[in-house]
Amino acid sequence: MAESTVRTELSTLGEFGLIARIASRVQLQHRSSVKGIGDDAAVFDPEGLHQVITTDMLLEGVHFDLGYVPLKHLGYKSVVVNVSDVYAMNAEPRQITVSLALSNRFPVEAVDELYEGILLACRNYGVDLVGGDTCSSASGLVISVTAIGAARKEDLVYRGGAKDNELLVVSGDLGGAYMGLQVLEREKAVFRETGAQPDFAGHDYILERQLRPEARRDIIDLLRKLEVKPTAMIDISDGLASEVIHIARCSGLGVRIYDEKIPIDPATHRTARDFNLDPTTCALNGGEDYELLFTIAQSDFDKIKGNPNLTVIGHMTDEPSGHTLIDRHGGQHALTAQGWDSFLKKQ
Repeated sequence: MAESTVRTELSTLGEFGLIARIASRVQLQHRSSVKGIGDDAAVFDPEGLHQVITTDMLLEGVHFDLGYVPLKHLGYKSVVVNVSDVYAMNAEPRQITVSLALSNRFPVEAVDELYEGILLACRNYGVDLVGGDTCSSASGLVISVTAIGAARKEDLVYRGGAKDNELLVVSGDLGGAYMGLQVLEREKAVFRETGAQPDFAGHDYILERQLRPEARRDIIDLLRKLEVKPTAMIDISDGLASEVIHIARCSGLGVRIYDEKIPIDPATHRTARDFNLDPTTCALNGGEDYELLFTIAQSDFDKIKGNPNLTVIGHMTDEPSGHTLIDRHGGQHALTAQGWDSFLKKQ
C-alpha cells in the first residue's frame, strides 16, 4: 500500500460518505446506463440486445500481495479481468459494479488510489461504474467486480462451438504474467532476508503483464474488421492448457497443439531460463495472460495468415483422440491442466 502524508480514517466518512465520495468521481458514458450509483439498484436499457454478465472476486493473500502490488494497478486489473471475460463472449462491456470489503488499516486515501485505477480502466474500456457495495473486513482487502456487457444474439460466441478440424488460434504471447510474478516474489524474498532494494532491471515487460494487464478489445475489433467470427472462444486466465481443454470438453472434441507454435516473448523466455524453468511449461500453466484463445474455420485461415497479433497453435480433433501436446521432436504428450484452481491445495 502506497505511503501517504495524509491519512483519513474511513470512520470519518462512514459507508454512505464513502459511497458519495466515489459517486462524485463517476461519469456515465452509455445511453444504456439509465441510472447508476445513488439508488437501490442500477437501471439498464438493454436496447434489444442480449446481456452478458460475469463476476470475479480478488482476495488479498490469495490473488494479490499488497507488498508489491500498487493499489492503482490493482484497481485497474480488477476491471480488466472482468471485461476480458465479456470480450471472450464476443460482446461489448458496458457497465460494472464494484464491491469492497476493507479492514481499518486502509485509510480513505488508499480507497481513492484503488478507485483511481478502477476509473482509469473504465475510461480506457468505455464502461460505466454503476454501483456496488462496501463493508468492513476483519482482515485484508476483498474486491468483487461484476461486468455487464451486450451483444446481438448472432454475434455471441461460446466455449462449446468448435468443430472437428477447426484451427486453434491465440492472441499475443503467453507466460509473461507468470514470470512477472516470479520476479516479484523473488525480490520480495530477497528484501525480507537482506533488506536489499528490489532489482527489476530488464523486467519491465513481464512486470507489466502481471501488474497491469490489458484485455484484448483490439483483437475483437480486428476479427470483425477481418470478417472472421470465432466458433468458440475463451480468455486465458488460468493457463493455456486449462483453457484449451475447456474448449475441447465443452465442444465434445479432442485437440492437438504444437509446442513450437506457442508464442512466447523473448523477455519471458529469457527470464524463465534464468529461473531454471521451461518457457513452454510457463506458457501452458502460468495463467493471468488475459489473451484470447479461439477456434476458426479452416476457410478463414487466409484472413488471419501473417497477422502478428494472432498465432495458430493447433487444431481440433475427434473426441477419442484426446488432448495432445506435440513437442519439438514430434513426440506426443497428454495435455493436462496444471494452472490455477482456487480449490486445489497449493504446495
